[in-house]
Amino acid sequence: MTVPPEYLRASKDFEALLVDVRDTCMLSSVNQAYHTLRAVLHVFRDHVSVADALTFAGVLPAVPRAIFVEGWRPSGTPAPFPSCAALTREVKAIRPDHNLAPPSAISDVSAALRRAVEPQAFERVLSSLPPAARAFWAVEEGTARGTGGQIYIEGAQE
Repeated sequence: MTVPPEYLRASKDFEALLVDVRDTCMLSSVNQAYHTLRAVLHVFRDHVSVADALTFAGVLPAVPRAIFVEGWRPSGTPAPFPSCAALTREVKAIRPDHNLAPPSAISDVSAALRRAVEPQAFERVLSSLPPAARAFWAVEEGTARGTGGQIYIEGAQE
């Protein structure tokens, strides 16, 4: 059996994703992009069940999938999704000394991630998630590229 191509090209694919996150978030470096991507992935996983998190991780490219589960210690029922503003604060609170995530980080990372995954598989996974989890990954027209776009999560709590 051969090595799956996604593992052979994992470094190149990850580098391309970091460049896309950097450019979409209007950051200065791929280091800043890495911390932004990591923060967004970790905030999302903190608000979904273990089963939903693993289903979502399964559609991610190899390196983002590893980042998604890095250091994860799931326990009990996840906290419900709060408001967009609260989610953005959570993203910014992760490694605050190294995190220059813009206000549009969630939408920007979503846009970049969508360009890095197989679209039909990603949409299929999103459609299996609860509405608030789907809304987290929404990209509204014209909100990407560091424009401070916001998402609305129905029933979210501040």
